[in-house]
Amino acid sequence: MSADPPPGSAAGHPLLTQSWLDLAFLHWAADPAEVAGLLPPGTVPDTFEGAAYIGLVPFRMHRVGWFGLPGVPYLGTFPETNVRLYAVDGDGRRGVVFRSLDASRLIPVAVARAFFGLPYMWSRMAIRRSGETITYTSTRRWPGPRGAHSRITVRPGERIEEPSALEHFLTARWGMHSAFFGGRTYYLPNAHPRWPLHRAELVDCEENLTRAAGLRGALGEPVSVLYSPGVAVRFGGPARRRAGGVPTP
Repeated sequence: MSADPPPGSAAGHPLLTQSWLDLAFLHWAADPAEVAGLLPPGTVPDTFEGAAYIGLVPFRMHRVGWFGLPGVPYLGTFPETNVRLYAVDGDGRRGVVFRSLDASRLIPVAVARAFFGLPYMWSRMAIRRSGETITYTSTRRWPGPRGAHSRITVRPGERIEEPSALEHFLTARWGMHSAFFGGRTYYLPNAHPRWPLHRAELVDCEENLTRAAGLRGALGEPVSVLYSPGVAVRFGGPARRRAGGVPTP
């Protein structure tokens, strides 16, 4: 199964450029009925063998840039941790739905909330390497809820030469669905090279970001833990769902 972006994904002049580095992908299976009400209008849960999935993904955002301009070294570079779901719209476009995005730079958080309606949160964060492990920490500052936090430690392992069908489903996403610009649901495409994925051992995970994002059930042990050193990414402009499409999982 190909892990490359579809032709034309984020084609033309990019709206945003950035790199996503040192990512840990933690995923839990969920009942599609549990997550359906948390998705934007016009989308339904995207499922794999009947299950929806909840993702918790900490990483380093690196040098965010606008309209093809060089990325910003300070304001555009920061730790981030997102809680994500997966949805499909009536045009068959499969994408990420972000329930929360914790980041350590206040100005990017404020801009993303004010102009795009994205659920960015200002948090105190750090990413630290110690021997063979990487630890990601986050404590929310604003807008809350107070006490929302995470501490995740992974030990990256061997490189995955060809992702499994589930690993492909969880990571090969070429856009996001979001209800911004007046509450209408848009699809924002992106493009990046094939993910370099590694198996990873979860050494420690103590978090309540998923609960703060509206996911109330006990998660237990994740069904998938992966690591990637990262990729460079570009985002195209947002597109609305075409009329008449009926979303199907």
